[in-house]
Amino acid sequence: MDKSLKRELRRVPAERSITQVMGEIGAAISGFGPALGFGQVSSSHVPEGIDLVIATSGSTGRAKEVGISANALHASTQSALTFLGAKPGQRWSLLLPLTHIAGVNVLARSLELGTEPIDLRNSEKFVDADFTAIVPTQLFRAINGDAELLKHLQNAQAVLVGGDALTNSLTKSAQMAGINLVTTYGMTETCGGCVYNSNPLPNVEVRISKDHKVQIKGPMLATTYLNNESSWNDSFSSGWFTTNDIGTFDSGMLKISGRADEIIISGGEKVSLIAIEEALAQKFPASELVACSVPDPEWGSALYIVTKNGSALNELETVQHLESVLGAVAKPKGFLYVATIPMIGVGKVDRRALADLVREQGVGL
Repeated sequence: MDKSLKRELRRVPAERSITQVMGEIGAAISGFGPALGFGQVSSSHVPEGIDLVIATSGSTGRAKEVGISANALHASTQSALTFLGAKPGQRWSLLLPLTHIAGVNVLARSLELGTEPIDLRNSEKFVDADFTAIVPTQLFRAINGDAELLKHLQNAQAVLVGGDALTNSLTKSAQMAGINLVTTYGMTETCGGCVYNSNPLPNVEVRISKDHKVQIKGPMLATTYLNNESSWNDSFSSGWFTTNDIGTFDSGMLKISGRADEIIISGGEKVSLIAIEEALAQKFPASELVACSVPDPEWGSALYIVTKNGSALNELETVQHLESVLGAVAKPKGFLYVATIPMIGVGKVDRRALADLVREQGVGL
């Protein structure tokens, strides 16, 4: 990459109209306008060849500024639209913020279809669309009380859902409700979802490393981290990007067990926070329950279950269920009740914030 060539980078304000942002994205990826920055982007210039910059949620530390080329965005867009069988003139609805790659993708796909997305980010009145993209939290709310959102999802030709772990029970509830759900796996570094319904999209290669991490290769990969190139170089080698997700292949389908930093060791045994949440969702499908851990001198990591204030949670029943499904290692050391579950970016549980709350409140059994 020739760093001597610099291109102006303009950050997109949150209040910018969708019509204007669509035009700016078109100018950016065609090379006639400046590169665009979404989210907490502080850089003012980018190397040539980078058209969009999207700040990650920073779930493992300081947010990284992910530089994406027009070619990578186009590859991602084409793969998604081909999978969905989308045709020119069909419309997307926008339910996600433009600080998230999935939100930006809705605009890119709409550009390709020659339409403008229906902006429903702050709307209580839903208009039918052919396609939309959401996170599991939105799906949970649609299934558990948001009738207008549920109807919107039911009327869509396909609903992409990603951004965080999706439990099997929520997936089944969505299917029973008549939602044509397409599960997606990906991240900002892969221009969003590149694995649909557990299968890599065309031209996307996926493999599992010796330490069980998911590695991805394909034309939709980002170019670099503008503000942390050494970290990018650590993750990118010989065309392969190494994620922090633990995964396996089962009958040719990719299964994500969780992030490497979401596998805890308690009492000398390993357990996945995602597995904990899956077990809880199976038993209590209408309850929003998440797991976190804090360092503990006795256990190594102490597991806590978090839910909202006012939730009708039977703690003893919860403990007994987790132990019966996952064994003694899954026995919570305490419960935390919060007004709202803290999130990073869109749809991702902020486990660090929850751990801080556990320490602050000193909760325990």
